[in-house]
Amino acid sequence: MSLSQPMPVHRLDGRSADQLRTIEFTRGYTCHAEGSVLVAFGRTRVLCTASVEERVPPHRRGSGLGWVSAEYGMLPRATHTRSEREARRGRQQGRTEEIQRLIGRSLRSVFDFAALGERQLLLDCDVLQADGGTRTAAITGAAVAAWDACSALLRDGAVARHPMRELVAAVSVGLLDGQVLVDLAYEEDARCDCDMNIVGSAAGALVEVQGTAEGEPFSRAQLDALVDAGQRALATIHSLQLQALQERDRTPGA
Repeated sequence: MSLSQPMPVHRLDGRSADQLRTIEFTRGYTCHAEGSVLVAFGRTRVLCTASVEERVPPHRRGSGLGWVSAEYGMLPRATHTRSEREARRGRQQGRTEEIQRLIGRSLRSVFDFAALGERQLLLDCDVLQADGGTRTAAITGAAVAAWDACSALLRDGAVARHPMRELVAAVSVGLLDGQVLVDLAYEEDARCDCDMNIVGSAAGALVEVQGTAEGEPFSRAQLDALVDAGQRALATIHSLQLQALQERDRTPGA
């Protein structure tokens, strides 16, 4: 099928092909963490908390540089059926490990570790309800939670400048019957011919692109169309992050 003349795809929630789901950030969702955000991408809900520890992993000790790491998990009834807790199994699934590494890489890409100093930011991303895009929602929400935690360090005089250079966000895109769709819900993700996750900085740079053909291989032209659609969506998501942060405290670029 030609990329330029795809058959119209009916989305179950009535969105247009390039339309994001409703995205919302509830900051300060928990009272103990230095930064906490409940992020919603449509029906997907992820609780992201950022905790500051005055220590770093062994490879950073004595360097004067900080570190950021992430953990990801899904509650047993976040999906249609109850899944067993990974702690009960005694080990994490490969998918969980892959996603939390992705979250950590994504956030580290926008940090000034010298400004953070020899301390660690731990990001916990717990999926309360899953309807597609849990990893992209986790990255997007974790960035806002991390910004709040770093703003607290700045207010308290623990750092001389804000340790985050900019925000980072992520979005899913996919090909369904030759049409590029943005921000896939679960039913779309399950049917897509290609599923891709795009991570990008607020400045418009790409941090990571993960794409896989689920059926027929996709062309270079289709790859370009997917990335272009993803970057347009990311620009909107970054503006929503900024709006959420403008409710209080220092905003990026201020």
